[in-house]
Amino acid sequence: MIKLKNYAMTHGGKFHADDVFSAALLKIINPNIKIIRAFEAPKDFDGIVFDIGCGKFDHHQEGAEVRENGVPYAAFGLLWREFGESILAAGCPLEQAAKEATRFDEIFIQPLDKDDNTGCGNQLASAIGVFNPSWDSDESSNQCFVEALDFATIILQKKIDSIMSVQRAKELVEAALANSNDNIVILPRYAPWKTILVQSQAEFVVYPSQRGGYSAQVIPADLDTKEAKCYFPEEWAGKLEDELPIISGVSTLTFCHKGRFLISADNLDDVIKACKIAQNKA
Repeated sequence: MIKLKNYAMTHGGKFHADDVFSAALLKIINPNIKIIRAFEAPKDFDGIVFDIGCGKFDHHQEGAEVRENGVPYAAFGLLWREFGESILAAGCPLEQAAKEATRFDEIFIQPLDKDDNTGCGNQLASAIGVFNPSWDSDESSNQCFVEALDFATIILQKKIDSIMSVQRAKELVEAALANSNDNIVILPRYAPWKTILVQSQAEFVVYPSQRGGYSAQVIPADLDTKEAKCYFPEEWAGKLEDELPIISGVSTLTFCHKGRFLISADNLDDVIKACKIAQNKA
């Protein structure tokens, strides 16, 4: 369990995604922590200091750390490196927590760190930026920071919860994979499946749809690409519900995404039939 003191300090004035998400991370670890904003960090401050003061969790000083891939650390990345693995270890085996912490740094934190260090541009960073008071506003910068912090905390907590949910789904997905036939995996309910099934031979995953009936998705060739192992037929793509049964030969097929990665049908047998037709046409 991570223990943090109840006080943390960052810079005052205009805020950015870096200091806001850093504060959000600390709030998730310790909901009682008070974030103090100032223009100078006292040497005797009894708490974590970040994005100010040239200390362990700052990145403005000469010789600030850079990742092996060349992306410079900002405060958020430095704090995640310190605490991320321990946060995820609450819901993952330690080895998996380390892998997930590294992956989260790569896909979520590094773009924000890079934007803060280089000004390269990032949509999420821009969204945080609009919380700052406008030039002619009487709003308090500190109050606006609190609003941005609440927003960022929700996003970050949802991201962490999503990682945890993938781990909780692992047993269910692995059992479905073990019982699968013809490289078609049938889940009893939707669950995060990608990290398990991408590395398998499976080509399609089937599950009950929230809209009724069943859906099937193609399985990507790897985690870093959208290219599928096998697509649904091109002649099905984007066709209307009343056309699809005639074109496909699947009587209850109701939908095929124009990107050919998702279909829906009224019953399980027809979804499986559609997947087999796709395999035969590939």
